[in-house]
Amino acid sequence: MRIKMHVKDFRGCQYLRDPSFNLNLIQYTYLNQPMILLFCRGGGRGGRGGGMKGGAKVVIEPHRHEGIFIARGKEDALVTLNSTPGVAVYGEKRISVESPPGPDGNVVKVEYRVWNPFRSKIAAAVLGGVDNIWIKPGSKVLYLGAAAGTSVSHVSDIVGPKGNVYAVEFSHRPGRDLLNVAKARTNVIPIIEDARHPLKYRMLVGMVDCVFADIAQPDQARIVALNSHYFLKNGGHSVIAIKASCIDSTAAPEAVFRREVNKLQGENFKPLEQLTLEPYERDHCVLISQYRPSKKKKSSE
Repeated sequence: MRIKMHVKDFRGCQYLRDPSFNLNLIQYTYLNQPMILLFCRGGGRGGRGGGMKGGAKVVIEPHRHEGIFIARGKEDALVTLNSTPGVAVYGEKRISVESPPGPDGNVVKVEYRVWNPFRSKIAAAVLGGVDNIWIKPGSKVLYLGAAAGTSVSHVSDIVGPKGNVYAVEFSHRPGRDLLNVAKARTNVIPIIEDARHPLKYRMLVGMVDCVFADIAQPDQARIVALNSHYFLKNGGHSVIAIKASCIDSTAAPEAVFRREVNKLQGENFKPLEQLTLEPYERDHCVLISQYRPSKKKKSSE
């Protein structure tokens, strides 16, 4: 229902600002009734209208994870090198920086895309201080739960033209957006199929270095293990984003995470690291494991 209000109907209009909730409030009286208008400010989750602002004072520094960078400016931000300059995937901010002059003396502009940790579990893990995400330039990655390609596009930036991202998504609606992302990125292979049946796309996927999963299903560990048995090389790594409430909403998140670790250990995975995604995601963690690690040879006595 829409109510048309005239300026003369407002009495004692007062403008308020609530910084803790990122909201704008207008308190006023309409027809002798106290009311409040509430406006959400744009850009809170990385959309249009907010976030990083580029400029001449922005300095790009390499992150300790290869292929990821930090934009130092008025606001620091995590960024990746845009493999499709001039194109934004989901309305994210883009930063153009002039590179040092080359041998011919010409200055080339390089574009970076801001990586929002509130919209990507991998970015949240990187900012949380994860030791290694096992995704780097030249890597081949199997991405389960690709959705509309938000995080997939940044993984595509990281692995570069020599790497590949096999993006699996079951839902057809976000799958259409994923196909549009893949049209401009030749290293992304979109697969619209159920990750529970890896044999249906076995002819499209080669052996990979890393499996990343963000599928929020109760049998997530089984799905990851099944795909790893087919596509993950020995000594490769899995990175799993676990949402506790999707597996068991009645148990404590710590107990859910522990059970998932035990399931992976039963599938020849060696857990290496577990990291909570607070404050970016509630009751989430990232679990990093190695698949079929090589056994250390005992030194001969």
